[in-house]
Amino acid sequence: MGTSRGLKVCCAVTAIFIVMIAIIFTILAFTVFKPKDPEITIYPQGLENIGFGLGGISNLSTANVNVSIAMIVAINNRNYGSFKFKNATAFVNYRGDVVGTVPIEQARVPAHGKLNISTVAAFMMDRLTANASFWEDVLAGSVNLSTDATMHGKVTMFKVFKIQASVPSRCDISLFIQSQSVESICKTKIKL
Repeated sequence: MGTSRGLKVCCAVTAIFIVMIAIIFTILAFTVFKPKDPEITIYPQGLENIGFGLGGISNLSTANVNVSIAMIVAINNRNYGSFKFKNATAFVNYRGDVVGTVPIEQARVPAHGKLNISTVAAFMMDRLTANASFWEDVLAGSVNLSTDATMHGKVTMFKVFKIQASVPSRCDISLFIQSQSVESICKTKIKL
């Protein structure tokens, strides 16, 4: 009879312990370990390459100009898990038209860490200057661009848990002509 009572007490204590552990993990998951959106900042470094192309002497209407700008994309991971993402491409938009691309090479952002990615934005100037508003914006003193990119990869927490995730980001970039300065504001949202 004593062993039956001892078994019941042991089972009750074990059940209470398991419930308490489950409650603690749930609280931690929704507070401390809750996924936080990464912070992304773009730092243009300067003009890298200007290329001119002609469709031929007889067809100057197909002339094009391509400009490359070196930049650093800084990613600040505020999470307890590292994020390893695959190659991605950011598209640069001007008033709804794609006017450039930015390749982002695969990398791993450590937990609570920062990563700087060097890349080059390739602008198709013929598309940019073909927009009727471009020269108006230049004369007004600023050109507003936006970039859209989604990075797909895996979040690894404590080197044990691996979860598929994607991080779409949108950056609004203002180029100020007079001061020759750049301002960027990026919004990201991690999706698990």
